[in-house]
Formats: sequence, structure tokens, C-alpha cells
Amino acid sequence: MAQEKKFVVEVEKAKEATGGRPSVGPVYRNVLAKDGFRPPAAGIESCWDVFRVSVEKYPRNKMLGERGIVNGKAGGYVWLTYEDVYDIVSKVGASIRSCGVKQGARCGIYGANCVKWVVSMQACNAHGLYCVPLYDTLGAGAVEYIICHAEISITFVEETKIPEVLKTFPNTMKYLKTLVSFGKVTAEQKKAAENFGLALYSWDQFLQLGKNEHFDLPTKKKTDICTIMYTSGTTGDPKGVMITHESILSIISAQNHSLESMNDQFSETDVFFSYLPLAHIFDRVIEEVFISTGASIGFWRGDIKLLIEDLRELKPTVFCAVPRVLDRIYSGLVEKTSSAGFVKNALFNLAYSYKLRNMNKGYKHAEAAPIFDKIIFSKVKEGLGGNVRLILSGAAPLATYVETFLRVVSCAHVLQGYGLTETCAGSFVSKPDELAMIGTVGPPLPNVDVCLESVPEMGYDALSSTPCGEICIQGNVLFSGYYKREDLTREVLVDGWFHTGDIGEWQPDGSMKIIDRRKNIFKLSQGEYVSVENLENIYSRVSGIDSIWIYGNSYESFLVAVVNPNEQFLVRWAEENGVTANFSTLCENPKAKAFILEELTKTGKEKKLKGFELIKGVHLDPIPFDMDRDLLTPTFKKKRDKFLKYYQNVIDSLYKRVKEAI
Repeated sequence: MAQEKKFVVEVEKAKEATGGRPSVGPVYRNVLAKDGFRPPAAGIESCWDVFRVSVEKYPRNKMLGERGIVNGKAGGYVWLTYEDVYDIVSKVGASIRSCGVKQGARCGIYGANCVKWVVSMQACNAHGLYCVPLYDTLGAGAVEYIICHAEISITFVEETKIPEVLKTFPNTMKYLKTLVSFGKVTAEQKKAAENFGLALYSWDQFLQLGKNEHFDLPTKKKTDICTIMYTSGTTGDPKGVMITHESILSIISAQNHSLESMNDQFSETDVFFSYLPLAHIFDRVIEEVFISTGASIGFWRGDIKLLIEDLRELKPTVFCAVPRVLDRIYSGLVEKTSSAGFVKNALFNLAYSYKLRNMNKGYKHAEAAPIFDKIIFSKVKEGLGGNVRLILSGAAPLATYVETFLRVVSCAHVLQGYGLTETCAGSFVSKPDELAMIGTVGPPLPNVDVCLESVPEMGYDALSSTPCGEICIQGNVLFSGYYKREDLTREVLVDGWFHTGDIGEWQPDGSMKIIDRRKNIFKLSQGEYVSVENLENIYSRVSGIDSIWIYGNSYESFLVAVVNPNEQFLVRWAEENGVTANFSTLCENPKAKAFILEELTKTGKEKKLKGFELIKGVHLDPIPFDMDRDLLTPTFKKKRDKFLKYYQNVIDSLYKRVKEAI
């Protein structure tokens, strides 16, 4: 039934390969935009206008909230209205200007999501400053690099991060003249700042600076830069992605258009849970969408261990997640149900199968099993606060089994999306109640044109019966280029088309499936190309592993891997096989390694992988791949060069051991 639907229309014919350029498939856009893209609302020229209009429309609505601390304990959420926020933003803006900072200057913001982060951002919007988030998840090296590269003159900073910024001196003193704490400052910090000619203010002090001054807001155009977002990047220095007001307005308009078509649009009664870093485009853009509708945004306390507690207190209607967070929720729920006793577990499984069967028949999730929703799945919903109606997943692929499970048990729409900083976050979003879209990122949003370009060296053909190739995107939503890096801009922006580097495959209904990454290919010594990301996706389905990094090079004829095994799975195997050891010791056990390798080989053969794509040697690491060892970016993408550096000795010994055994 779902396959008869078509969510895209063709707007341009395919092109055969010519003059050394590969073939390109047809250009498609969302069927909602078949007659053209919807422009932003009249009179809206910038992100400042978005906020200003909402203040006029919804002055008394709750806008930004944080948990109040009573006697050292977190209480309920304390809210500022749109009117309250506007007043504080006006004071912050006047104080910025009184420091001599003018339109076009770069303003840094460094810290975890909070009310003052958004206030500082809105002050940038008001006065035409380029808002430049500094990474909360990267060390002082990146902070120093961004301050110097973007020539940041003023920075707002979380109290605990002041030492990190001061560490960048004297190297940053040429640029950074004013530092404003979200909280207090100590006498020692003040003295250290003075030595570098840096004006350091507490939040309250700073607000007094512009108290008796008035500054007219500068005129802002859609094409002006709104923010420079430095992407964490899997290699090299961070790249400064320049994003205009027009790009963000385009996303807001497309998001509203898309949700309206499903009769599921955001409204002033929605509550959004903000915890994914505002330093990244995903959360930043979603918050702009919510501000445009007069909705409320509640912030977490910045501690991952307290995240679920904050979620339950806020009772949001919408929250965004990265797969790692949803994987944790999934594992927790599975563990809970399997340890609930035979009867409860059997009842849960019965309800799950019944609801999933009905959803597969075309029933909407709310109509597929209302009685089971009430007596069984409502407990899952309560665990997420009780009001969640939409969970958006982005930044990396969500495992199919996790997406299916959550679509059934959360009593909410679980939608997977895809986009990059360069495309201003979401370019594709899956649709509610379309189970055929599970495992895909859905159709394009109604603000972009999309085509696939063939990648012959990887065997991907955009003109084949199953069209696949590099995803290329065009539209007002695209970035303006990499700051001070025209060379890198020219590499990815060709004739107005942004080449994403991701390999996609069109589905018959017009949704997109991400199947590979263009750069992550290497050649083995026998001349065979290996697409490592694709293989990692396949091997990740082994239930006994949490994560896998696969390695090969052109001097070797086979692949090896480092695996984070699933602790419960491995401990259970040990008990069943009479092996007594803790988890770390188990990871060293040759029998355990052989068992995991066997599981990987079994999956590889089931998926009909070629002989050279099978893993021949494995190392088990009990410590999950993490950012502390600089193995992952803040959005959990693997830094492959860092993996190789970190595990070089492991890799060498794996190759040696496998060759000796052959």
C-alpha cells in the first residue's frame, strides 16, 4: 500500500556521463513543492524578525525554562516569557554595543545549552553579529583555533569554562577583547584577564554597561551571515560553515509546510527539550522553529546521568536525539521488560507483535492498538515525561530495529532525518505512520532539489534500476561557503550543487536511504575496493557488539577490526561456557575473541559479503569508543585517522597474528 505513494516529483531529466564528469540521475523535489518552494512569511528578513514577531504575538507565553535549585536540589522548571527574554536581550545588546562591537563582528558563545546561551544568540541576531559557537565538547586547542580563525572579539562563556578561555592567552589576545561570564568571576580570573588586556565581566556587571545608552538596531538582509558554525570534522582543523538568515528561514518555512501537510504542525502549546549542543546546527535550527511558533524550550542541567530525570520533570512534547541516546533508551526498555517476569514479558511481546502487525497493515500508530497503548505502552510514554508526541533522530543512522521498536512502544512519532551543517540541518525527514520508510531518512523537505551523482570507482550508478550515488543538494538552504577557505568551498559546491560525500539510494516511494560514505573507501593489496562505512553498518547488526571500527590498507589483503562488545551479551556467553572472569578480562580471552569473530563472520556470510569483506582478526576493547580519547566527533562520527593512531599497535599485532595462523 505504502509503495503506491510517491513523495517526490521529477523536475529535471537525468544526464549521461560527459567530458570526464560522471552521470547524474534525475532531479527530484518534495511533491508538496511541485509548483515551487514556499517563501518565508512576509516581513521576515532575519532570525531577529522571527523572535521579534513571536514576542509581539505571544508576549506572555513561556519561552525559556531551567530547573530551579532549592536547598541544593533541583526543583520544577522556572520560566521566562517571550517578553522577559526580549527585555534581557535588549540589555545584553546595548552592553555589547557599548563595548564598541559593531554589525559584522564575530561573537563567541561557549558552554552547555541554557537560557543565557539563547539570550546571547538573540542579542547577536538583533545587532547583526555573526554568532560563533565554541565547542563545549572539544578542548582548548579547538577553542583557540576558532577564536583566532574567526577573529572573535567578544565571547559569552559558561562560568566553568572561563579557565579554558584564559588558557588560550596570549595567543588569542590580538582578537578577544571582552569576555562575559554566564555567572560570576573570581578576583584571580579578573587579574589574569587584565594581564592580557582582556575585559572580563560577570553577567550582572555586563548588563549594567549599556544601561543608559540607546543603540538603533542595524538593518539586516536575508543574505547576511547569521552564524559561523565550525564543524567538528573527522579530519584536520574545524571548518567554519557560513550560514545566512535566509538558510534558517528556509528551513523554518519548509518544516512548517511539511508538518501542515500531515496536520501535525508545531504550536504555541508545544514544549521542546533542549540538550543536544546548540553549538551544532541540528538543535539550533529546531529551536528557531519552536521560537517561530511561540512554543516553550526547557533546558537540561548539563549532566547526561540526570537527562531522563530532567525529561520527566519537563514533560516535553518534542525532543531531538542522536542514535546513541535512543540506543540507550532502547537497551534500558528491553532490559526492563525482559527482567519483568515471564507473564509481563509475554504480555509485552504479544502487545508489541499485535501493534506492529496493524501498523504494517497501514493503521496509524495511535489507532493500531489503543487498548495496549493504555495498559502497556503508556508506561514507556510516562518514562519520557508522558506528553512526547514526536522524537526526531539525526546526526547518524538509527538502527532499523531501534527505530521499529520505538515507533511501536513510545506512543509517539519517531522520525529519522538527514542533513549537514552545510545544508542547515534537515534536508530529508521521514514521515509519520509510513512503516515502509523505516531504515530511510524519508523524502526531501520541500525546500531543496536533490539528485544522485554516480560514483563509478565504488560501483554506484545513479542511472541504474536501483539509483544510487553521491547525494547532491541545491536550494536557498545551502551554506555560503567555508569561512576563509574558498578552496574547500570549491571542492564541494559545484555549479550550485552541494556534494555531501554521502552515498544514497532512492527508494520507490521517493525516500532516501543512506548506504555509504564516499571518502571511507580504501584499496586492499589485491586491488579490491572496500567501502568501510557500509561494512560497519552491516556488522553493527550483530547483537553481541555495541560498536565496531574496521581497518584495512593497500599493503594487506584482509580486514581487521576493533570491537566494543556488549557487556551483558559477553557475560552471558561466559556463564554458559563456564568461563569465569570480569568484563575487562573477558575481552582479553582468546575464546571470547574467537566467539565474537565467529558471530561477525556468520553475519557477513548471511549478508552475502565477498571473501575480502569478511573480518579475519578482532580486538575487543571493553571501553566504549569516546570523545575523551578523541576517537569521535561531538556528533559521534568516527575520526578514522585518530582511531588508527590510537590502535596502531593493536592493528600491527592483529595482522601479525592472523598471518602466522594462515
